[in-house]
Amino acid sequence: MADARMADAEEQKPKVAGGAAPRLYQQVYEIIAGQVAQGVLGPGTRLNESSVAEQFGISRAPARQALAELEREGFLEKSSGRGYEVSRSRPDNASTPVAPPEATDDVRLTQLSSWEKIYGEVESEIAARCSFAGWRVNETELARFYDVSRTVARDVVGRLQQRGIVRKDDRARWIAPAMTPDHVGELYELRWLLEPVALEKAAARISAEDLATMREHLQSAMDNAAELAGPDLDRLEEELHVTLLGHCDNRTLMQAISLPQALLVTHRFLYQWMPRLFGSEPFLPEHMEIIDRLKAGRVGDAAASLRAHLEISRDRAIDRITRVTREVHPHDLPYLEKLD
Repeated sequence: MADARMADAEEQKPKVAGGAAPRLYQQVYEIIAGQVAQGVLGPGTRLNESSVAEQFGISRAPARQALAELEREGFLEKSSGRGYEVSRSRPDNASTPVAPPEATDDVRLTQLSSWEKIYGEVESEIAARCSFAGWRVNETELARFYDVSRTVARDVVGRLQQRGIVRKDDRARWIAPAMTPDHVGELYELRWLLEPVALEKAAARISAEDLATMREHLQSAMDNAAELAGPDLDRLEEELHVTLLGHCDNRTLMQAISLPQALLVTHRFLYQWMPRLFGSEPFLPEHMEIIDRLKAGRVGDAAASLRAHLEISRDRAIDRITRVTREVHPHDLPYLEKLD
């Protein structure tokens, strides 16, 4: 059961500021959505995790998330057996123009390097386990586990370093530090010092339409709080802390912000437990206050609200980690060695 729950928490490569490529699951989502919209995949066509993963040459984690997103948007529905089938009533957004299937399939997937195909799963597995302990990452075992070259494994670890998930210790070993209360506190302190500054710089570059859309998403979430799942909360967190802040044009500042935002990866694992451990998610009205102040042109107040939100979130994050680690026992992975 714990292993299945861990699998549900897997997420894929996050966007970075500056227009980086969409996450792997989003690319798969767009391809399949385009095929459904154009009738290439007709009503009743069956899809499942393993077939999608095999078709696109990816792990089951992004395949699972792409299918879940397609169901949420109305392109797919749960089949009577296992997996999904193409919906017999096309969603409103199915008519949105998309690239032809032949161009989408060939062009987008050939742009994915080997490390991108496994990165999201590795990131999620490590970030989740950092809630429990610190780990040494063994590149050789990582390459063997995913049946990739050492070069690919090295690329994955390099990306993990950029995200602030791993670092080198004084013996030049790759380690993923434990999310102890002290470490979480330090990361949050860095966030509440940096993110409000980025918000003030981003404010003039954010369109009124984008703010209105974010507000609609937050209002919908608050109106349906009891039905929210982990991926829903993850999307809302990303809209504010990644997408909105990504409008900041100070690249050096955004690089600095990316390190403490490794916390967002850990939260993706923790959020799957939210419906059972918590009631209505408290960050929703806090995000709403930030967006409303931006919409009103009160940028300084919005930045102050963001700082207050992050200061309060520190204690909530520590509480989440403490409570979740009492209940979850992740399985061992050969490329991770627990630190003493």
